[in-house]
Amino acid sequence: MIEAFAADTVVPKTLDEASATMREGARSGTTVAFLGGGTEFGYGRLPDRVGTLLKTEKLDRVVDYAPADMTITVEAGVTLAAMQRTLAVNKQRLALDAPQPERATLGGLLAANTYGPLRTRYGTLRDLIVGIEMIRADGSRARGGGKVVKNVAGFDLPKLLVGSLGTLACIATATFRLHPLPEERRWFAVSGRTLEEVRIVCRAIVDRQIEPAALIAGYDGDSYTLYALFEGFGAGVAAQGMKFAALAAELFVTEARALEEAGEAAARDAQTRAFGSVRLRISTPPAFLPLLERGVLVPLRAAFEDFRLVLYPSLGIVFLSGFPRDPSAFVLEVERARTRVESGGGHLVLLECADPVAHGRIDPFGTPPDSFPIMQRLKERFDPDRRLNPGRFVGGL
Repeated sequence: MIEAFAADTVVPKTLDEASATMREGARSGTTVAFLGGGTEFGYGRLPDRVGTLLKTEKLDRVVDYAPADMTITVEAGVTLAAMQRTLAVNKQRLALDAPQPERATLGGLLAANTYGPLRTRYGTLRDLIVGIEMIRADGSRARGGGKVVKNVAGFDLPKLLVGSLGTLACIATATFRLHPLPEERRWFAVSGRTLEEVRIVCRAIVDRQIEPAALIAGYDGDSYTLYALFEGFGAGVAAQGMKFAALAAELFVTEARALEEAGEAAARDAQTRAFGSVRLRISTPPAFLPLLERGVLVPLRAAFEDFRLVLYPSLGIVFLSGFPRDPSAFVLEVERARTRVESGGGHLVLLECADPVAHGRIDPFGTPPDSFPIMQRLKERFDPDRRLNPGRFVGGL
């Protein structure tokens, strides 16, 4: 854990204390890293050096909640599960189903831009955040966005910090747009499908104006099971479910089964994203997914001793996790897979590597994007002394 690399650990109870820690670090030239629930700390590189580790677990206040405006402002250390419980009292929610909600903090989720299957309809945290307060490298505090959903004034600072892995600032508070809790949620499943057939269903869903809240495809050993979630008012969910079942019958002469236990699909997703010593994420244009099967997914699966695999097929996202069969050969296979994925306009990202042989031998991010010079300038502007999580982000930023 990162605590072992830090010379000092600070657990501020207030934002003023957190600002004081950042000011002291600026005066002494100490590097600072940030830790929430630690659910995504394997993502990215370890910082080059950690002088002070600032843990946000005590920054857990709900700053402002306006149910009528459907917005909430929370400190960075509030966990996703705790916030959802607060919102449920008013039959509202943050439309985010990230893994390990009891541990994952909103600050950490923002820093890593973590998401779950509901991204299919609601997007990522970049689409849900409307305002942010940050503590800059010198300890000063700054705000961006606001407390209303329709806010277009000024630079979009909230979206900039999403996914920045703590390399630009410490996230202090965040304001989110909310959605009503659905009256009903229902999962359907179609089993025994190839990846090409999964894509056919996804295209047909768009053509037939079927609107799932989430789509997950789980690998079963020789085929995929496609799960579709419909949610909203009861009558609408029933109608959408019937349209999806009719589509499956038309395409495959098979029935889409309504799941008795709503947790089957979500459990497969959660297990995959927490399984194994190595976890990968592949992002590609959705139409490219079937081409990945033979050239990328088959050899990658063979490189694991034991593995789990789920896809978000309408988004072109694959999560693959497990235990490498031969770590040295696995490193080479990941490099080959990354070359193929990038040639198709996609990305292969290492989310976790706890294997002692493979650790440090796989670049977490791959080839820097064309926007990398802009990233470098932003780092220089926000953190000119390279004191915040130095080296953790793309290209060693």
